[in-house]
Amino acid sequence: VQLVESGGGLVQSGGSLRLSCASATSGFTMEQFHMAWSRQAPGKEREIVAAISWSGETTYYADLVKGRFTVSRDDAENTMYLQMNNLEPEDTALYSCAPDLSSSAIDYIYGREFDDLPDFAPWGPGTQVTVSS
Repeated sequence: VQLVESGGGLVQSGGSLRLSCASATSGFTMEQFHMAWSRQAPGKEREIVAAISWSGETTYYADLVKGRFTVSRDDAENTMYLQMNNLEPEDTALYSCAPDLSSSAIDYIYGREFDDLPDFAPWGPGTQVTVSS
């Protein structure tokens, strides 16, 4: 599975960006998978900033982005989005997306959402977001 992210760029503090995550692998559809966005700044560990269940009914946000970021999915377009508003310099990082290949299949069959964050992997190459002050 290979995903590709787009939509990053340079924006001023307070600005907005909308990131997209699409499949680069023929035949892979996101519809049955929980999905997540993460970010990694230089010298820091990767952190998951948002996640969305296969149904779209359950979402997760890291405390630092709550109220500013919104994750969504359009299964007809086989794409996941991250709307980022009121961006801050601390949001500067490489943003990547990944599916949950470990538990989504069972959750989809039984109509279950996730409670704890699944194990998301593999992460795409990412799109750079730089926020200037």
